[in-house]
Amino acid sequence: MNKFLHTPLTEEDIRALHVGDTVHISGRMFTARDEAHRLMLERRENDEEIPFDPSKMALFHCGPVVKKEDAGWRVISAGPTTSIRMELFEDRFLTAFGTKMVIGKGGMGDKTLAALRKAGAVYAHYPGGVGALAAQAITRVANVYWLDEIGIPEAVWILDIELFGPLTITMDSHGKSLYRDLEESIKKNLERIHEQIAKGA
Repeated sequence: MNKFLHTPLTEEDIRALHVGDTVHISGRMFTARDEAHRLMLERRENDEEIPFDPSKMALFHCGPVVKKEDAGWRVISAGPTTSIRMELFEDRFLTAFGTKMVIGKGGMGDKTLAALRKAGAVYAHYPGGVGALAAQAITRVANVYWLDEIGIPEAVWILDIELFGPLTITMDSHGKSLYRDLEESIKKNLERIHEQIAKGA
């Protein structure tokens, strides 16, 4: 099912999404990779202020290519980062910040899947190799944080977006994971192939 959503996302929005749904999202998202996850969690643990509200935006695993212009920053390309890199942090991040949608590529593991179910959040896959297309849905760079500390790719970029997608829901808030289903299917196929080989030996 093709759905169009706008941030801030509600739990009702998220619980209505299921693995296989296609989504376009408008409103606002923020980028965060390894270093941004670590930095934000450390600040929260030390009771330091986070200068924006992650619960009201989608999270994009992305290190954008940006250009400085007179009017501010412009995103040239915004391809997704491989999400499993953030598996170490994501369950704690979702609990700490209440983010309702994580966007990336390649999927995430069991810890994140459990956190998505508990927090009422989803993981949405965006295809790799189309960073320039993604940039076309970014209408404005609203802000950037920790640029000096961790650099352009790792900094948190706050982005206004219009019809960003198509995104495919591959891990939902009901405990379903397309990646887990695929792993189980591959395992069964391999077992069947091994049995056929053994019979023919």
